Amino acid sequence: MADNTSSADITSPQRTGSDTAGLAAVLIEVADLEGARRFYRAFGVDGHVRLRVSEAETTGFRGFTLALTVAGPATVDGFVGAAVAAGATVLKPATKSLWGYGGVVRAPDGTIWKIATSAKKDTGPATREIDEVVLLIGVEDVKATKQFYVDRGLTVAKSFGGKYTEFAPGRPGAVKLALYKRRALAKDLGVPVEGGGSHRIVLGGSTGAFTDPDGFAWEAATALAATAA
Repeated sequence: MADNTSSADITSPQRTGSDTAGLAAVLIEVADLEGARRFYRAFGVDGHVRLRVSEAETTGFRGFTLALTVAGPATVDGFVGAAVAAGATVLKPATKSLWGYGGVVRAPDGTIWKIATSAKKDTGPATREIDEVVLLIGVEDVKATKQFYVDRGLTVAKSFGGKYTEFAPGRPGAVKLALYKRRALAKDLGVPVEGGGSHRIVLGGSTGAFTDPDGFAWEAATALAATAA
């Protein structure tokens, strides 16, 4: 686990009204707020994340990635190129695979981003459009963490045994939340699995504040908006 959070630290959220439980907002904690703003604008994903200043200690793999799904290889290359030009580091160059085409970069603030498409050939020109954004968190026990979120009202959209689970978003167009084995996720991203300290990410939803079994913290989306810059 990336955080040393015990089960005693996990608290149950409070549902509010008839809101749909689910991920409604993603906040990335950064040391350099203005630098992060410039990077995410240039990368083209500033509309999908919020930012907040934090000096929390973190080492190694933070246990998650934000993944962009786009239309074709040329669009993947465009996003990877924009990220690198803005200061990102390439962890995996964009390349073809059995499932499609994609690459992995690390933002200057340390957040890992994966940009991919299931298409192996372009059917049109490159665009700056994003079809889907998924927050993929690496967990020790997919089934147990899935049940934890189901108990808090989240709806499972896809599930493949103890390997992968995807939840319905808390609002239309929001970032999707998905679970994957931590070791498998690190391998897919091309980074060592070891890591500790803060995840440097906060999840916002219609529920109250709580922390999941792998140390990922949630806040009410309204509270998150009030503290984001």
